[in-house]
Amino acid sequence: MPLSDATVPSRRSLLRESVYEQLRDAIVDGSLAPGEKLNDQELAARLGVSRTPVREALLRLAQSGLVVADPGKSTVVADLDPTAVRHARDVVASMRSLAVRESVGRLTPEDVEAMTQASERYAAALADGDIDAALRADDDLHAVPVVLADNRAIDAVLAQFTPVIRRVERARFDSFAVQDSIARHAEFIHLCAAGDALAASDHEFETWRTLTHDGRRA
Repeated sequence: MPLSDATVPSRRSLLRESVYEQLRDAIVDGSLAPGEKLNDQELAARLGVSRTPVREALLRLAQSGLVVADPGKSTVVADLDPTAVRHARDVVASMRSLAVRESVGRLTPEDVEAMTQASERYAAALADGDIDAALRADDDLHAVPVVLADNRAIDAVLAQFTPVIRRVERARFDSFAVQDSIARHAEFIHLCAAGDALAASDHEFETWRTLTHDGRRA
């Protein structure tokens, strides 16, 4: 049976995803600040697109808790609400822990090496004071078991709520030294390489679960 056109991403779907990612990243990195009003017409003009993909992106961002929409009135960038952050944090921690538990037994030496290299890039970025590079390296490290788990439900939940946590991560980098995270990375990689799925899973859960709303560890 031939593949239908629906199996190939359309230009419209790619545009929609691009607009969503640009707005999401602008909120996460603070370019769009908490409380800032978001006008779909103005955003569309800035991005060079029609209002439709912007409106669709704002709906998705509202579902993640990154924006707050008041129908018929205004849409604003959400504040870092402690309760919302705690809920997102707990869900992200659980999903990442599950991914580790499902994948540790299938990690190859190449996977472990990829995690090790990501940890080294993270440490180098910290030394350079490069927050963006550090967060990218951290993403790369923790993505290894998630990709290997190959669980679409986990992927969907993380895609929805990890950006909320990333806003907190940036606050954490600004608020206090994170050198202890280098040691935590090393311990996590050691547990994964040793094939200790339960301990590695617990370690990953605690890494994410102990983030509080201001980015500090509980």
